[in-house]
Amino acid sequence: MNHIKRQDPDLYQAMLNELTRQTANLELIASENFVSKAVLEAAGSVLTNKYAEGYPYRWSKKTDQINYNLYGRYYGGCEFIDDVEELAIERAKKIFGAEHVNVQPHSGSQANMAAYFSLIKPGDTILSLELSHGGHLTHGHPLSFSGYLFNIVPYGVNKDIEQFDYDEIRKIALDVKPQMILTGASAYPRAIDFARFRKIADEVKAKLVVDMAHIAGLVAAGLHDTPVPYADIVTTTTHKTLRGPRGGMILCKNDYAKDVDRWVFPGTQGGPLMHIIAAKAAAFNEALQPEFKDYQNQVILNAKALAKALNDQGFNLVSGGTDNHLMLVNLGTEEEGGPSGKKMEESLDLAGITANKNTVPFDTRKPFVASGIRLGTPAITTRGMKEPEMIKIAALIREVRDNYDNEDKLAQIKSMVQNLCKEFPLYADLLAENK
Repeated sequence: MNHIKRQDPDLYQAMLNELTRQTANLELIASENFVSKAVLEAAGSVLTNKYAEGYPYRWSKKTDQINYNLYGRYYGGCEFIDDVEELAIERAKKIFGAEHVNVQPHSGSQANMAAYFSLIKPGDTILSLELSHGGHLTHGHPLSFSGYLFNIVPYGVNKDIEQFDYDEIRKIALDVKPQMILTGASAYPRAIDFARFRKIADEVKAKLVVDMAHIAGLVAAGLHDTPVPYADIVTTTTHKTLRGPRGGMILCKNDYAKDVDRWVFPGTQGGPLMHIIAAKAAAFNEALQPEFKDYQNQVILNAKALAKALNDQGFNLVSGGTDNHLMLVNLGTEEEGGPSGKKMEESLDLAGITANKNTVPFDTRKPFVASGIRLGTPAITTRGMKEPEMIKIAALIREVRDNYDNEDKLAQIKSMVQNLCKEFPLYADLLAENK
């Protein structure tokens, strides 16, 4: 950051503060991770200079097949840009076994928008997971394009077991006859049965879209069932468990490739962010290495260890535990006392632990207050932490809960957190360069 330091001291200081925060705090937000130096280098490369509207190939009208080495860009000078994008595409295909991949979406939200438009039209009905039960804004929230343009019918979790009841989801589908069924979640701690969703979709003649943003890394490592054989279209982000740059991606069958590409560009966005696509390619290369599966396996082991330790500390976990990388802690109702999700998030922050408030199923609080917190293990696993550290972290979280209004005590806990983080250094060379 030497150039920024010389040219823009204010920006440099803000960036240095964030680097320090990331290295000194426990990052437990389930949708965040720490990328490698290779991914950082690609994201900060000269590829940011190049406009590359279009694709490194185009469809042949005569054969209706993908033809490589034809001019599919709107600008010249893209021969090396094409190499970068094709690397990302081919690596993603290899990782997930997909017939077609589009790596241009700027985010998971834009990937979802292009996917929906590829399969259905505005006004059609989508059966999707309720936001308060673990869904996502783009799965039908009224302030999202999804809720604005489509008729959303929600399904939720069973109140007794706090997991999907596939028979109940089937009943809703038979009743409303949706044109599309959407599954995948941002705060659902259990494995999803994609084959069951495919069966339900076929029964009501609906398209099936899976948003695997949270579990993409687990799927890549073969530690969660893959949705690719079952879904018409799969969307994902490339950060979170996949440990790449912030961005989106679409995987689909060849039958939908032309529509998907058209709805990404020019349908919903303009020129691709080629430096980010390069960073995606770098992350996909890492995901193809044997040690990536070891990492993802440790993410799951850590999540199970943290969930058990939290249970042992007296916390109430939604569905009782986790099958993946995250867990949802129910802090109780307002009448039961104790902190809300919002207050707990703020208190954890003061103690150097980063998490996010989250609604729990059948929550009685508003979403911006919430009754729960969501915790995940991808980032702390990247640092090298294992099961013994999960026990320590659970104890620290309990101390925060028990002292959530005591700033002196929270400061003491923060010191303990910083000592733990020092045992597992992050971006040490970057910190050393900027002392």
